[in-house]
Amino acid sequence: MTGPAVEVRDLHVRLDRTPILTGVDLTVAVGEWVTVIGPNGAGKSTLLRAVGGLLPASGDVALFGTPTRALPRRERARVVATVAQSPVVPAGMSVLDYVLLGRTPYIAPLGRESAVDLAVTHEVLAQLDLTGFAHRELATLSGGERQRVFLARALAQGATLLLLDEPTSALDIGHQQEVLELVDQLRHTHGLTVLATMHDLTVAGEYADRLVLLAEGRVVATGTPREVFTEELLATHYRAQVRVIDTPHGPLILPTRPTPPHRSREDRR
Repeated sequence: MTGPAVEVRDLHVRLDRTPILTGVDLTVAVGEWVTVIGPNGAGKSTLLRAVGGLLPASGDVALFGTPTRALPRRERARVVATVAQSPVVPAGMSVLDYVLLGRTPYIAPLGRESAVDLAVTHEVLAQLDLTGFAHRELATLSGGERQRVFLARALAQGATLLLLDEPTSALDIGHQQEVLELVDQLRHTHGLTVLATMHDLTVAGEYADRLVLLAEGRVVATGTPREVFTEELLATHYRAQVRVIDTPHGPLILPTRPTPPHRSREDRR
């Protein structure tokens, strides 16, 4: 397969007859990290799910030059892996068994995992420093450890496109940094392409090569963090008063309180 990792043209998604995405165009180059930002309800998660083939949509979506409609489900699962905000984990499942689920596209229906599947799974656990957790129940791990396990399952899938939906939304600042640094490292060592959604604008700008700003289901801006993060754009689409401060690591977004109206001494009594 050749071409951009993701190419979306005139994408429309309706859920319960309500338009969620309208005429979205998006291109992600091979090896690029693109993060989709936007206010709540803008359609960020819907866009990722549509790219991953998890939602019905009209328009054209191609992965590495092949239209998704031409990719059987098992083949698509070998190309793209999705890490949802809150993946469903069966009760009592061990880390090893959960990561092994990533090999499902390579296992014949009603078949069992092969020695190759087990070897790939153990290799991924070792790469992400999870070997010591292999037989622990996933539910007993910390938030940061669970996110590493979710990434391990995606790597075991062998996919080269990683869709990350709010990968750090439930993590403290230390685990956020740990997970995002790991994703960036894997992007370079495994040749991954990353398409993500994030709420934290400053963090999004630190890691992404490009940003796509969605508002009311439409792309309203795209470009580098310095191009997209302007006080005017953020005020318009987030309805927030912010200051944008340029730093060596990218723009720093600081919410600022509106200036209170002047009150006379009599009013303050």
